[in-house]
Amino acid sequence: MDLSCELCREPGGELLWQSERCRIIRVADPAYPGFCRVIWHDHVREMSDLSPHDRQQLMEIVLIVESVVRSLFRPDKINLAAFGNMVPHLHWHIIPRWRDDKHFPEPIWGKVARPDARPAVDAVSSPVLADRLKTALADAGYGAR
Repeated sequence: MDLSCELCREPGGELLWQSERCRIIRVADPAYPGFCRVIWHDHVREMSDLSPHDRQQLMEIVLIVESVVRSLFRPDKINLAAFGNMVPHLHWHIIPRWRDDKHFPEPIWGKVARPDARPAVDAVSSPVLADRLKTALADAGYGAR
């Protein structure tokens, strides 16, 4: 744990699920409903800092989150990203994208193409998202605490 790191000190968003190794949070961004992050608990910077087993586990969880977000939000595309340039603590962004979102086709941190755009997607509450994630993760053998 590095107390100067915001992802060591704070959840990083609305906590949806967590295990002893990582957590899934929902990012509060109304322009990108369903935007989640998978955050590794240990303070490491890169995927290559993890053991092969931990890398596999983390990527399986990222892909489960992607699948749940796809089924609930029906985006045109999912962006997966693990930058860590601003917060050097290993985490993955799972970002649903729509052709009519604010930035499409640019990354969400890029140039805004449509400032007032909001995807036309049915609202999915955090408890529903959390429940679907917990079920999918449990089905894959990942427990939570």
